[in-house]
Amino acid sequence: MASRIVVGVDGSQSSRAALRWAASEARLRGAALDVVYCWHHPLETFVPAWGVPPWDDLEAEARRRLDELTSAEGLSPDQPPVTNPILLQGPAAPALIATARGADLLVVGARGHGAFAGMLLGSVSQHCVTHATCPVVVVRGEDG
Repeated sequence: MASRIVVGVDGSQSSRAALRWAASEARLRGAALDVVYCWHHPLETFVPAWGVPPWDDLEAEARRRLDELTSAEGLSPDQPPVTNPILLQGPAAPALIATARGADLLVVGARGHGAFAGMLLGSVSQHCVTHATCPVVVVRGEDG
């Protein structure tokens, strides 16, 4: 079975650092790199009178962000490491844990966009460290 590394990204400094670290590690190991970006419909943030953006718009924006993150690091499916961008709808922690089943490594940033200032470890990274079935690397970014 081929070696595989899974990395979660959300655009935060920590996740960008995790993506760079995971890409470098995948190159060293000759592993495939699954880059996972999770999105969800933020119903609770909208006032009903304003309406809710269509699912397709939210998914398209998430796809654009994922593509932007991978291309900013020079990653593509046809160059080492072989990169597989994965867009998932739903909460990040369970999606990352499920995607990492059978992987050699799961890489996450220490804190994402939703973390409180000063936290050493965000809720997603904490959940992954606690529940993943493979080794987990937590990478700190310039923001923490």
